[in-house]
Amino acid sequence: MLDEIPLSRPDITQKEINAVERVLRSGRLSIGPEAELFEQSCAERVGVAHGVACSSGTAGLHMVLCAMGVGPGDEVITTPFSFVASTNCILYVGATPVFVDIDRTSLNMDPDAVEAAITPRTKAILAVEVFGNPTHMQRYRAIADKHEIKLIEDCCEGLGGRSGRTRIGSFGHAGVFGFYPNKQITTGEGGMIVTNDERLADTCRSLRNQGRASRSGGSSDVGSWLQHERLGFNYRLSEIHAAIGVAQIERLDELIERRQSVAQLYIDRLLDHEDVILPTIEPDTFMSWFVFVVRLSERFGPSDRDRIIEGMHRHDVGAAAYFPCIHLQPHIRACCGTGEGDFPRAERASGRTIALPFHPRLSDRDVDFVAQTLDLMLARENLHRD
Repeated sequence: MLDEIPLSRPDITQKEINAVERVLRSGRLSIGPEAELFEQSCAERVGVAHGVACSSGTAGLHMVLCAMGVGPGDEVITTPFSFVASTNCILYVGATPVFVDIDRTSLNMDPDAVEAAITPRTKAILAVEVFGNPTHMQRYRAIADKHEIKLIEDCCEGLGGRSGRTRIGSFGHAGVFGFYPNKQITTGEGGMIVTNDERLADTCRSLRNQGRASRSGGSSDVGSWLQHERLGFNYRLSEIHAAIGVAQIERLDELIERRQSVAQLYIDRLLDHEDVILPTIEPDTFMSWFVFVVRLSERFGPSDRDRIIEGMHRHDVGAAAYFPCIHLQPHIRACCGTGEGDFPRAERASGRTIALPFHPRLSDRDVDFVAQTLDLMLARENLHRD
């Protein structure tokens, strides 16, 4: 049974429907003008020179690592508190993920721990803007520059945000956005690499297209179409998906504004709740909200949190644990030898997080109902405790 108030929902209008119909009627469903326009639009929005559309944010991160020459024997410093894809892509290229613990406030990597983890084998820092929060990105870039290594920005959750005047997606040598249906904008499935590095962009264009020469594109020359310069992947973004993206990014400011309004409703409603820790946003941060994740106070543990989520579901309210720690995922334990207690701050945060329903169409009444339901579940836990 679907929750009456789901955890997320894409914001699709007639504009996106018309865009899909236009592409279907054109007869050109891949490698065409919609993808190029989407790339230009994303690059302009971030303030960089190049955009490379691809089939997912995961695919984008994989290609960036490949294009940077990261491989077996190399180490990549990253966070244990993220969606698992940010680590999987390091494993795809045969490199070793080196986890560091997080900052208690922002939930991003502790910059001091990042610098302490650098060794002669460190090839890159893969930094995630957790829930779209860019805190510490400037420091990661300074550390990367100091040690002459690459900073890869996993900005899949932050399109449209910024820290000071620096836009999310432009902190790293390359940034990667994701466009899954719960993101600020969606293409259904899709991703975008953004960078000022022309060589890296061209290499990624080749990699996404089975290793063909990056500028062969849709050439009718069968010989060039069947020539492959390198081992590549089928990571293209279709014209249908790109057209949705073009329509969505034209609405980005509107969508961000609505998300900010919903976030503020939650903040106003939960601000004085003694058992709920709200997201902490730095004063110079313009937040492009991806999800709205709260943490329970220290008096609650993972089993308490899980019961609260189950109770919310029984009341038809979507909620989820965001995120389970990556280093405790079964396949990561097996290949990296990680275990419980390795990163205590990440584990404490992970055991007490609850993602509340969040999308641009939530009404004041919806938010109030979610907050009331959370209040009820917390009261029940406290009653059992007493």
